[in-house]
Amino acid sequence: MPTPAARPRSAAPTIADLIARDLGVETWRVEATIALIHEGATIPFIARYRKERTGGLDDTQLRRLAERLSYLTELADRRETILKSIRDQMRLTPELERQILAAETKVALEDLYTPFKPKRRTKAMIAREAGLAPLAERLLANPNLSPVEEALSFISDDKGVSDTAAALEGARQILIETMAETPALVGRLREKVWTEGKLGSALVKGKDEAGAKFSDYFEFDEPIREMPSHRALALLRGEKEGVLRLNLDVPHPDTSSHPAVGAIMNSFGIVDKGRPSDAWLAETARQAWKLRLAASNSNDLISRLKERADAEAISVFSRNVRDLLLAAPAGPRVVMGIDPGIRTGCKIAIVDGTGKLLETATIYPHEPRKDWTGALTTLALLARRHKVELVSVGNGTAGRETDKLVAELTSKMPELNLTRVMVSEAGASVYSASELAAQEFPDLDVSLRGAVSIARRLQDPLAELVKIEPKA
Repeated sequence: MPTPAARPRSAAPTIADLIARDLGVETWRVEATIALIHEGATIPFIARYRKERTGGLDDTQLRRLAERLSYLTELADRRETILKSIRDQMRLTPELERQILAAETKVALEDLYTPFKPKRRTKAMIAREAGLAPLAERLLANPNLSPVEEALSFISDDKGVSDTAAALEGARQILIETMAETPALVGRLREKVWTEGKLGSALVKGKDEAGAKFSDYFEFDEPIREMPSHRALALLRGEKEGVLRLNLDVPHPDTSSHPAVGAIMNSFGIVDKGRPSDAWLAETARQAWKLRLAASNSNDLISRLKERADAEAISVFSRNVRDLLLAAPAGPRVVMGIDPGIRTGCKIAIVDGTGKLLETATIYPHEPRKDWTGALTTLALLARRHKVELVSVGNGTAGRETDKLVAELTSKMPELNLTRVMVSEAGASVYSASELAAQEFPDLDVSLRGAVSIARRLQDPLAELVKIEPKA
């Protein structure tokens, strides 16, 4: 397929350009795929039947392309909304427009928009209306000036500035807002905390018993950047359930100022040399971090951690599902499926080589009945009657204990020539109560249908697992 005519080098990159760069492929292949998606074609369809249009992009590339297309389309829509908002305020400068057009992430875009977002009247707004912006600018520009002396000329009862303390507080609020809404600084602080920060957790007072399953995290911290997905999700779940209190911070000696405060001071040229305004400016930077930047920074990074953890968890889940679906089938052999249980007993289903149900039963080897001998007798009887070759044991609750029962059976009665296999029972209960299961076994109790599924998924995992709703 011929490539489209090249655009002038000065033209801004299109969504297709950005995706092509991410995937490391030619732009025309991405453009062709986007056109197919807009025509309503699905990724599986494109991967299988439209390779000549996409230049042979595989399913992994196509899924990544679709994800990036969705993200970048949302980014473009948000960019237009932001440009219109700032333009309507008549505050859009050529440089700001250039920065907004160049932003490649939603976070960077929102950082640029923060100073222009419509907001309720803030203390900084009130201070500006009282004419205190020049005081803030003077003290920041010339630390040799005395804050109190400079503030004297800004006292005005008409403007609500009753004394020098009120004037200086207003000037500080203006500087705090400026620091908190400087995109480059906010971005640097976010990356600094992501790189150096630790996410810690502590037990919420009085939640010892309710949060017992989170006991590993009652006193815990770990670098946020290195935290594995399963641990991150556990911490977030503990916080959501009101058991854990999370704290994200950069470790530093108690005797020194916070690294983030130092970064703010550096960004605004604040250096404590003992000059009249130095201490006041340093305290302003400290308050900017404590009151404005720390919380928003923490929220942003914990959201980033969750997104990463979710993506990793989905990837692991996908691999596990793939392994389950592609597991080698045992073939047309008689199988005894056992769905382990404790109080309600272990449900048994025997299917022939075609998957046809032959017989069902229930045994009670565990608490509270503990009829271990009776369970062994029943298993042996069923195995002999139907010439069972394989025993498929679900790996859920009481799975290990039930596997020991079958192991004892094979040890005591080797003449049965049984082979036991532990299988994943994920989704078996969902299938058992599904409409499809009801159609297959209208007269069979719901609790026994799960045992049939466990038996069949050893014979042919793919054929059985596709019956389960993916969302299960």
